[in-house]
Amino acid sequence: MRITVVGDVLLDVDLTGEATRLCPDAPVPVVDIGNTRRRAGGAGLVARMLAQDGHRVTLVTVLSDDDASLELEGALAGLRVVAGRTGARTPVKTRIRAGRHPLLRVDEACGRPDVPGVTPGMLRAVEEADAIVVADYGRGLAANPELRALLAALADDIPIVWDPHPAGAVPVPGIAVATPNLAEAAKAAGTRVETPAEIAEAGGLLLERWGSKAVLVTMGKRGGLLMRARNRPPRTIPAPPADVVDPCGAGDRLAASLAVRLAEGRSLDDAAELAIHEAAAFLGAGGVAALSDRHLSDRHRPVWRHRRDGDALALARRVRANGGTVVATGGCFDLLHAGHARTLAAARDLGDCLIVCLNSDESVHRIKGGPRPIVSQQDRAELLLALECVDAVLVFEEDTPQACLDVLRPAVWVKGGDYSVSQLPEADLVASWGGRCVTVPYHQAHSTSVLADALAKVS
Repeated sequence: MRITVVGDVLLDVDLTGEATRLCPDAPVPVVDIGNTRRRAGGAGLVARMLAQDGHRVTLVTVLSDDDASLELEGALAGLRVVAGRTGARTPVKTRIRAGRHPLLRVDEACGRPDVPGVTPGMLRAVEEADAIVVADYGRGLAANPELRALLAALADDIPIVWDPHPAGAVPVPGIAVATPNLAEAAKAAGTRVETPAEIAEAGGLLLERWGSKAVLVTMGKRGGLLMRARNRPPRTIPAPPADVVDPCGAGDRLAASLAVRLAEGRSLDDAAELAIHEAAAFLGAGGVAALSDRHLSDRHRPVWRHRRDGDALALARRVRANGGTVVATGGCFDLLHAGHARTLAAARDLGDCLIVCLNSDESVHRIKGGPRPIVSQQDRAELLLALECVDAVLVFEEDTPQACLDVLRPAVWVKGGDYSVSQLPEADLVASWGGRCVTVPYHQAHSTSVLADALAKVS
């Protein structure tokens, strides 16, 4: 089962300590911070929950270039991430806790930016899903027209669970279920939602307005109210009792569980009941404060995707720091062809990220001579990054990649099968830091020279 989480990511910072005295300047507690924890929030939290449950998860989102984004990418390490670029600052939510009890939350850069663009890779990752969770946190991704059109087209074929936000986009028509909480339902419907009758009225309005197959209004410790077609009465699903100190993450847990249960083929009634019970159990076990920080086991750890042409060295450091395997390969890649794509895909399967060491234009000219390169290094890098199997590109000026490798230090260095490992001049260098050289099948019928000759004949 492949579950794709689509939505906005946040950086959540938890500052936890003891409060044993009051501040002398004001009647407020002084918290002696003993632990600082940074974790992925928003759609990142939904993806992390699903991954820790052992599911195959892809997170489709957009990332910034600021310091908070680097910390966020570290918190997402181990997940398969397909991300576009946004110029908006990374939203940061800092919670201060005394023991298990929250005292204060400070929000930074949490306004609504412009609607970000989406990449072909992001859209492909959505198309591959067996179930989708849209975790809208009001940052604009769920309002992207291309993404919305694709989600609407998929709604009849796969379960889509939409967790809305007061500042977010309206769910697309036809989704399996939308999961607003009481505050979100009140704002979207423009009505009071205090009594059961008022909640049912709001749910019915949203069901009609959004065009979804169902609406599940979550009511905290009271459980949820499931609304479907107008001729079917609403169903109240009680939540089991739980000792809840901090409800943070309950909606994320419910949406994640609901998508899994629907993808398993369960009825909406059964899926909603199980999801509410699992959300209550999550809160009773401590909620987000008790989420495991351990890395996913090798058996269940999804791969890491870095879809931006950022710092390849920083990517390698992050993947290594989180227990992942860095794979690298190299070459001119002057005219990208099917043989290249197959070799790169095979290389990517050997680890948790693939970095391509790319000969610069001057390097290609010295090696190949004549009119080479045919394609500039900027275009070659862009084409490589457009491949789903390539996570980053590192351009080098020398004739051989050895200096580049000495800095990058991958665990696996890959070449095509037209080489043998013993013939590779980089073999001793890679072995010096404990790496290994691997060859993957070479496709004889595909080469840049053959392609260039064919193009010359038709030009």
